[in-house]
Parts: sequence; C-alpha cells; structure tokens
Amino acid sequence: MSENKMVRVRFAPSPTGPLHIGGVRTALYNYLFARKMGGKMLLRIEDTDQNRFVPGAEAYIQEALAWVGIVIDEGAGVGGPHAPYRQSERKPMYREYADKLIAEGNAYYAFDSSEELEAMKERLKAAKVASPSYNMVTRMQMSNSLTLPEDEVKRRLDAGDEYVIRLKVPRKEEIRLNDMIRGWVVVHSSTIDDKVLLKSDGMPTYHLANIVDDHLMEISHVIRGEEWLPSAPLHVLLYRFLGWESTMPQFAHLPLLLKPDGNGKLSKRDADAGGFPIFPLDWKDPASGDTWMGFKQQGYLQEATTNFLAFLGWNPGTQEELFTMDELIAAFTVERIGKSGTKFDINKAKWYNQQYMRKLPDATLTELLKVEVEKHHATYDAAKLPMIAQMLKERLTFAEDFWIEGKFFFESPKKFDDKVADAKWNADSVTIISAYKEALAIYEGEYTAEHVKHVLHEVLEKADIKIGKIMQALRLALTGVAAGPDLMILIEVIGKKEAIKRMEFALITLNEKVNS
Repeated sequence: MSENKMVRVRFAPSPTGPLHIGGVRTALYNYLFARKMGGKMLLRIEDTDQNRFVPGAEAYIQEALAWVGIVIDEGAGVGGPHAPYRQSERKPMYREYADKLIAEGNAYYAFDSSEELEAMKERLKAAKVASPSYNMVTRMQMSNSLTLPEDEVKRRLDAGDEYVIRLKVPRKEEIRLNDMIRGWVVVHSSTIDDKVLLKSDGMPTYHLANIVDDHLMEISHVIRGEEWLPSAPLHVLLYRFLGWESTMPQFAHLPLLLKPDGNGKLSKRDADAGGFPIFPLDWKDPASGDTWMGFKQQGYLQEATTNFLAFLGWNPGTQEELFTMDELIAAFTVERIGKSGTKFDINKAKWYNQQYMRKLPDATLTELLKVEVEKHHATYDAAKLPMIAQMLKERLTFAEDFWIEGKFFFESPKKFDDKVADAKWNADSVTIISAYKEALAIYEGEYTAEHVKHVLHEVLEKADIKIGKIMQALRLALTGVAAGPDLMILIEVIGKKEAIKRMEFALITLNEKVNS
C-alpha cells in the first residue's frame, strides 16, 4: 500500500441477527485505527446470504455502533461516493468480475448437483480423506467446465442449467500474507479448496463480494476476526487474479474472545449460563420471540463499555486502564493487539462501570438517583437527593444500585437482618437506642450529622458504653441491614421524626424476636 494512500477501513457485518459484542470490538478497533490515522470508517452490510437475513438486524447494527460511540463516515445509513453499501443492491457488478476470472482461466463453471456433491464427499470419506472438499484434485472428477467438452458447457449455459462459479486454485504454490498482528502467514495452495464465488442465484459469496467491494471502496486496511484468517490466502489469490495485488489492503486478524474460563470461543450459551450480556443492546428475535439482554439495558454506561471492549485484546503498554474515546484513539496501535485469545471477564466490565459511575457529574448522579427512587414509587425531598447521591456513589456498579444500596433513605425497614440481630441485638443496644431515641426527641438544636453524633456520644458517656458495641445494632434499627453509608448523615437526611419512628419500631420488633 502506498504511504500516501488515505486510511480507509470498513466494518462489514451480516444482518443475520444481533451484533455480537465481539463484532462491536472489531468495529471499535477499526474506528480507533481510522481516527488515529486521520482516515475514514465505512459501514457495509454484507447481505448476500438472503436465506439468513433477519428483519431489524441492520437497524440494530447501526444503533449498536452509535451507542458505543462509533461515528460512521461513509456507508449504510450515511451514504457516500461508493453507494450502494448493501451488497444485495450491488449484485449486478459482481458478475463482471466473475466473468473476468473465467475468461482468464482463474475460475470455472461447475454444474454439479447436490447429489453429485454428496456422492463425491462419500467417496472421499470411504477413501479415508480427512477433510473432503472440491479442490484441485477432486474437480477433475466432477461436472464442470474443466472436465466437460466446450460445446457441452455452452449447451448447458444456453439451456439455463444451474451452475456456480468456482475459483480455480493453482497447484503447488505458496501463498504469503504479511498480517499486521501475526506477521508472515504462509499457506500452501494444496490446502485451499475451490470456493464458490458466484452462487446459482447469481449472488456472490462473501469471498468474491468482499474483495470486489474492498477494492472499489478503496479500503486500505482490513481489520477483522481471526475466524477469517483461513480465508485470507484465498483472498490474496483473488486480488492477484483480478489484477489488484498492488493495491491490496493490509490485513490484521484479531484474536478470539474466549469463554470466561478461557476454554473455547465465547457464545450466547455462555452468556445465558453466566447471566451476563453478550450483545450491546437488548434484542428480540422477530421469528422466535426469544430475547437477549444488552449491555446498555443492563446498566452499563457507554464509556465504560467502550473502554472495556478496547482492552479485550489490546493494551496501551502502560498501567493506565481508564481512557476516554479520544484517549483511546491517541493511544491505539494495531501492533499492541495480542495474537492469542482473550478471556471475556464480566467482572472487569463491572469494574469499569464502577469507575465511570464515580466519574459522572453530580447533577447526572442526582438525576439517576431520582429516576430509581421514582421507579420504586417512593417519596423524597428533592433538596436532599444530591447529598444522598454523593454518599452512595462509591457503592455503585449500576444506577439500579442507588436503590439497592440506599432504599433506607426513602423507606423505613419492614424487616431486619436475622444474623445481625442474633449477634448484635442485646441489653446494651436496647439501653442505648432507647436513650438515644429519647434524647433526640427533646433535642432542639441544629439538626446535622455532626450534632446528632454529639447527642449519641452524650448518651454513650452517660451509660458508660463504647460506641463500637452498639453501632451495628443502631444501623440495624435504622436500615434493617448490617452495612451502609455514614449513619449520622443518614439520621440527618431522614430527619428527627423518621429516625425516632424507626428506632421505636426496631425496639418493639426486635425485642419481641429476642423474647419469643
């Protein structure tokens, strides 16, 4: 590739269902590279397999990319000079290149029926061939334009007989590819089968369509998943046969995303079993009605998700882990993408979300708290929400944790943690909580955390009891649980009347429990 050629990358998914998180990572790496190099990011929809087309999938892909912060410069949904960007709409142009390959002896017509293909496979299996395929050896026993007389081929074509066009892979040749991540990849042509390039319905396969489209759309770099590495030598052949070898893009094949235990490729089944999302957004299958959860709807922030995905196979070479999109762009290099697969660690995703929740502006945190409180139909004092949000933010992984960690700011406990009650509810705790309740009732001074703490210390001194002996019992009385944010601030926030009411309820309920 010329040094002066503009960097142009593409993400080219198939609209056969929701976009897997591994696909999002591929798109992200393309985007980071393009932006780093001052280039363009294209979106092309590879819908040549019409049998697997799923309504709504293309819109889902576009929404998912937008959510993680990927801006498409050219392509489906945006337009551009190389439109159309859906392969189904580009169908007529592929025939020209298939015909060129045939005319120059690099492809051929194959008329084999499904029965003939199956019989060939059975013969090879019987002969103990490990991987039966249509290749440079077996093609000479099949019904194609290499084995049939020329007039027979013409007769079949004129009669409208069904055929496919296959690539004619050369014999005894080493095909070399310099991958940006893996270095030199060398494959012998004897291991490559004669792939179908044009199907019987006139639609191209991925192999022909993506080569033609990448060339016509002036793609400079192809950054895609490792699963396409075995096809890369075939694509090198096509670039050569079509006369485009000098402008062939550079390839980079990304490592797989692995199961959490590292054994095998990450799948929907793993996500279901682990109870974590594997798609960026919620998806409902229009045919089956099955639904899968998405990162967004599960409470993951866009910035946290993007940061998490960037580190699934890449690292900046430093200890720093928190990067904005602009910082990722500045730090990103293909050379720092690893060769081996990366475990999908959902706990790391949660950690990222924790970090980004804490970085949210106070006003945003307050609004998220308000949403959660209203979701649970609890009453609240709007003036106190900012203070509560600040108290809780260090305890958050997701916005829903505002309620999980802080519901006692808005509603009194109806029950109490049995383990804490058994361990901490005793005569001393009853003495202090009873006295503290009475002291607060007659207290007329300023009602702040500092002042209510002073009142508590006076009660403790009078009873000659250390604060550590009764603190968990007091928290239990006010919240129903063993742990939480600063208890004195809680007493300030809920107010004198509510604090006294809760202590009275706890004294009655827990004393009955102890005495029963």
